[in-house]
Amino acid sequence: MTTNSAVTHIECRACGESYELDLTTYPCQECGGILDPQYDLAAVNVDRAEVANRSGSMWRYRELLPIRDADAVVSLGEGNTPLVECPRVADRLGVNRLLVKDEGQNPTNTFKDRGQATAVSAAVEHGAETIALPSAGNAGQSASAYAARAGIDCHVFLNHQSGRVKRDLVRAHGGHLHLVDGKITDAASAFSNACEENDWYSVATFQTPFRHEGKKTMGYELFEALDWSTPDEIVYPTGGGVGLIGIWKAYHELLELGWLDGEIPRLTVAQSDGAAPIVEAINEQRAVHEPWESPDSIARGVEIPDPGASPWILEAVTGSDGTGVAVSDEAAIDAAIEMARADGVEMCVTSSIAMAGAVARADEGAYDGDETVVVINTGAGCKTAETLGERANP
Repeated sequence: MTTNSAVTHIECRACGESYELDLTTYPCQECGGILDPQYDLAAVNVDRAEVANRSGSMWRYRELLPIRDADAVVSLGEGNTPLVECPRVADRLGVNRLLVKDEGQNPTNTFKDRGQATAVSAAVEHGAETIALPSAGNAGQSASAYAARAGIDCHVFLNHQSGRVKRDLVRAHGGHLHLVDGKITDAASAFSNACEENDWYSVATFQTPFRHEGKKTMGYELFEALDWSTPDEIVYPTGGGVGLIGIWKAYHELLELGWLDGEIPRLTVAQSDGAAPIVEAINEQRAVHEPWESPDSIARGVEIPDPGASPWILEAVTGSDGTGVAVSDEAAIDAAIEMARADGVEMCVTSSIAMAGAVARADEGAYDGDETVVVINTGAGCKTAETLGERANP
C-alpha cells in the first residue's frame, strides 16, 4: 500500500547536497548540516475539503508527510489535538481570542509523539531494528512508546535531571535507559559515541530528517481548526525549535498548495531567561545564536544552550515578522497556575514558558485587543505535576 506521499528527496539546508529517500545515515554526510525532506507539491492530488472529511490522526495529511509505504506507518493516534478557547485569560491579556493548541492530549502527553511517529515510521520503512536518541525526557519516552508499537529496540540517553515519570515510562515501554551525569549536552555526547559504535538508527533532533516533518502537522491542524484561516500570532516554547520550524514549513507548504491565500502568522519564540540564546540573537538582530554559557532553567525542555537549527529558527521569526521573549521560571510557573485556575488548561512548566511569554508581550503593550493569539501547549501538566503542586496554594 502507498500513502501517495509527494516526497521526492532529502536535501541539506547548509550545503544543498541532495540524497535519495533510502538514506539512513544522518545528518548530512558532506557537511553535518540539517537534512530536510522535499516535496513535489504540484503532485498532491487532494484538496483541503477532502482532508477535512478524513478522520483520525495526523496521518490524514499523509500526502504531505515523508513516509511512502502505508504499511510502515507506526501510529498511536497522535495529532488531531484540540484548539482550546481560553476566554478568561484572553481578557487578562487584552486580546480578542486566546487559543491553546493542547498537545498534552497526544498518546504520551506531548507533541513529541508527532515527530517520533514519523521518525519511527521511517526507521521501519528503512528496515531498522534499533533506534536511539538523547533526550531531556519527553522525546525519549515517546520514542520508547513508538518503538514498542513497531516491535523494535530503543536506546534512550537521559541526563540525571530528567523527570522520574519520563525515566520510569521509558523503562515501562521496554526502552534501554542510559542515565548520564550532567546536562542534555552530556547525554547527547554519550549518545553520539554509542550510536557510532553500535550503528544504531538515529531518531535524534535534527539528525533524523523526519521529526520536524511530523511536527509540521500542528500547522496544518491550526489552519484547518480556524476555518482555513491563520491566527495573528503563535507563541512557541523554544529549545531546539523543532516544532516552530515544522509550523513555519507547514504554512509555506499551504501557500504553495494554494490552500492559504493570506499571510503566515507571526511566530514568537519564548525562552527561559536562564537559557535564551535565540531571544538574544533576535534582540541583537543576528542570523545565528551564540552558545549560552551555564544554562539554568526548571523548564528542561527549553534548557538548550546551543540549538543547532538557530539559523532556521531565526529565519522563521524574521520571515513571519515575529519576535522573541525571555521569561523567568517563576513567571512560567505562575502562568501555568493561572491557566489551570482561570480556564482549566493543564500545562507543563516547559509549555508555560510560552504562556508567560504571551503575558509578557501583553504587559509590554504588544496587543491592541483585536488579535487571535495561539499558545502551543507542548506537554500536559502531569509531566511536571510536582513542581506545579508545590507552587499552588489552597
